[in-house]
Amino acid sequence: MKNVRRLVEIEEIIEENPKVKTFLFREKLCSKAKPGQFLMVWIIGVDEIPLSISRIGDLCAVTVAKVGEATEAMHKLKVGDKLYVRGPYGNGFKEVEGSVAVVAGGVGLATLLPLIKKLKSLNCKIDAFVGFRSISNAFWIDILADTVNGKLVISTDDGSLGVKGLVSEVFREYIENFKPQYDMVYTCGPPAMIRQIFQQCEKVGYRIQASLEAYMKCGIGICGSCCLGPYRVCSDGPVFSNNQLAKIPELGIYKRDSSGLKTPIQ
Repeated sequence: MKNVRRLVEIEEIIEENPKVKTFLFREKLCSKAKPGQFLMVWIIGVDEIPLSISRIGDLCAVTVAKVGEATEAMHKLKVGDKLYVRGPYGNGFKEVEGSVAVVAGGVGLATLLPLIKKLKSLNCKIDAFVGFRSISNAFWIDILADTVNGKLVISTDDGSLGVKGLVSEVFREYIENFKPQYDMVYTCGPPAMIRQIFQQCEKVGYRIQASLEAYMKCGIGICGSCCLGPYRVCSDGPVFSNNQLAKIPELGIYKRDSSGLKTPIQ
């Protein structure tokens, strides 16, 4: 059933910032998804794209940054408009007990918020490091303040909100200065950021689960357009561990375009 497209109606649209919107809808299978899983969303007449589930429950959601033709078309939709969805797909995050760090870059936060809520329900101590390009790109600051029960650090590249600097550098400085003991580090964001977080975790011995993004066409491991290293991101991931990330030398350096060719990440 999850591989069959199902029609959903948009019940609410929240403008998180000028470039990010959250679309809320009801869908039975989506309501039972695991944090870190994703949907293949068909914007009728435009394209089908992978989107992480940003809210799980009776009312589900995807949170979408306007970055291309399909997402731009999605941003033009109104309440009452229809979408088709397939999924949920992917392995999702594995929750642990104890003390964890969550490192989010930009709209990667959408993937991590359901996990943060789940970890809080399991009485984990959660430190969160969340980075944006600038204050105009920020969203969910109030939600994070209400949900994160440990240290919350907001950073922006230009210093317009919170600490100035890349979130990967902010995280590195924190763990070098305070040497916290984390049972797991969870991360999602731009590939270059994930590469840096992974290298930092390897250096100090933290376990990591990283949600990777890739160009996808099928979402079920057939087409190969999302291959990274020996893995298909859609079916082997999108969440990967230390040992798996170590087998992806191109992580944060190359990506595959719509033709399947490797291209340098700008």
